[in-house]
Amino acid sequence: MRQSLRPRRAALALLALAAAGCTTQDPAATYIGGIGDSVRGAAIGAPALFRDTSRFAGQPAAAARAAVQLEFLEEAFRTEVPYSITASGTVLNALRVGQQEMRQAIGIAPDAPNGQVIVQLREAAAALDAGSPARAEAMLTGPAFPLGGAATLARLSALPRLPRVAEAGMAAFMEIQRMDSDRGRRMF
Repeated sequence: MRQSLRPRRAALALLALAAAGCTTQDPAATYIGGIGDSVRGAAIGAPALFRDTSRFAGQPAAAARAAVQLEFLEEAFRTEVPYSITASGTVLNALRVGQQEMRQAIGIAPDAPNGQVIVQLREAAAALDAGSPARAEAMLTGPAFPLGGAATLARLSALPRLPRVAEAGMAAFMEIQRMDSDRGRRMF
């Protein structure tokens, strides 16, 4: 029985790695890496996605989706059970600091609600994917985006390397590993 699980685990590992490297889909909206748990899936893919945000240069839709994942992780680890109960303060702080760094780089208001930011960034990414930069700019306006659509889109197109964001991604990943080992569960 154990022998037959190895090929499945290997296939799941390859799928998770492929999903983590893919920037055309919203990683916070997919479950493949988390096998049914979107928080776990987003955290597993976070190190690969956040390791160097400057690689999103010229790819504002991909940058927007990366920001969505960080917003999603920060909120989930802070508010969703079991993560909010068991996550260490260090991880929560790393996610908060990474979120602040990403928001500052993009031009998102520091006090904007996560949910609003997620919806607007997802809509902007979808508009860009559909070839409508004007619609994307329209989605990046309002109190959460005080710089306006054009400036926010320009910043998404030229994200610098954000070291605190990379640390947040690794912290989320390591926390999932710790939680899995506490439950006697292996990642793959």
